[in-house]
Amino acid sequence: MQPSILIVSPVRNEIAHIERVVRAVAAQELAPARWIVVDDRSDDGTLELLRTLEAEVDFLTVVDRDAATGNGVVRDRLASAPEARNFNFGIELAGWRDYTHVMKLDGDIELPPHYLRELIDRFAADPRLGLAGGVLIEPMPGGAVRAIKIARNHVHGALKLYTRECLERIGGIQERLGWDTIDETYARMRGFTTYSFPDLVSMHLRPIGSADGTLRGHARHGECAYISHYTPTFVALRALKVGRRRPAVLSGLAFVYGFARAHARHVERVPDGEYRRFTHRELRGRLLRGARGAWP
Repeated sequence: MQPSILIVSPVRNEIAHIERVVRAVAAQELAPARWIVVDDRSDDGTLELLRTLEAEVDFLTVVDRDAATGNGVVRDRLASAPEARNFNFGIELAGWRDYTHVMKLDGDIELPPHYLRELIDRFAADPRLGLAGGVLIEPMPGGAVRAIKIARNHVHGALKLYTRECLERIGGIQERLGWDTIDETYARMRGFTTYSFPDLVSMHLRPIGSADGTLRGHARHGECAYISHYTPTFVALRALKVGRRRPAVLSGLAFVYGFARAHARHVERVPDGEYRRFTHRELRGRLLRGARGAWP
């Protein structure tokens, strides 16, 4: 069967990056069958620019989410998971079961021309591979770039590619904070492999945390850890790693704060005992690897 890729991009206020993103997708050696960009109340001209670009790219469809649904403004976009909701809205609009692969691509990710072709080849070579992506680099002051470190079995939420079978088996993505960890865990629970290929490198045009604040972002990640049933021991060790990022120490404290605040507020965790047990088994394995000097 020939691959048929559906891309859905939830975007908001990406005027600085969206044209580069569109040009990069249009230049793919393996073109997607369809690309739906869902604009969520941009007020910086993103939607207007997308309308212009839509006329130039035959597989691109731009959707004004506000006009389609009448949703109001959400202050903390990530905490309320509109990104996941808009992705689900886009794939349902497209009839995602008609495609062999479904991709989520953020509006600030510039793909290299070979990205989709190479990734589809790797899916074809490994029938167990259900969710995959590449790695990201991001610009630094002075023209330098830095790699965003990621565990090999984790795929950046900004550029996930699912097989149709995997997306069906995991029940789609949950519209809650931490969705981009929950989907991977369910994929492995269902027997699929999840993997980030280190040689497939894309540019993250906007540094992580710059949209809503770095410390706020770390606190959100701490809340994600709580929702995903991460154990206090793992969270403490993870906070030590996060605490080495700028601003040092405060980053780790923000991560712990997010976890503790979610606990105190009784934020709903993934309501699935099988998921919780599987997550704890995986965490024990990571801790054991860490004890042997291979901490992810």
